[in-house]
Amino acid sequence: MAHQHNPRFLQIVQDAKARVHEVSVDDIKTRLEQGDKFLLVDVREESEYAKNHLPGAVHLGKGVIERDIETRVPDLNAPIVLYCGGGFRSALAADNLQKMGYTNVLSMDGGYREWTEKQLPLDDK
Repeated sequence: MAHQHNPRFLQIVQDAKARVHEVSVDDIKTRLEQGDKFLLVDVREESEYAKNHLPGAVHLGKGVIERDIETRVPDLNAPIVLYCGGGFRSALAADNLQKMGYTNVLSMDGGYREWTEKQLPLDDK
């Protein structure tokens, strides 16, 4: 069952989505299969990431990504793909990273939820 989001939250997500580049789950699946080089970042809560996550993903939760991204990714031009549960938190985080000067940030629309609906592989470690 889909989560009902509050209107003001949806408003700021739509505002962020107007500025960020989004990619589909299928696009990321293809890029992973082709061995494209990019940092895949799970911005969900630590407990969500610990349960399982996309193959090769690192965790930088939405609550700390702005604080920690420069240490993890000092190159402002590095390719980064963010995902969350459905594509909302990742869009907000991508918007903030762009404001910080990151130039190659994508948000995976559909997020973890769509990835699992398509029964794509996960890492549980």
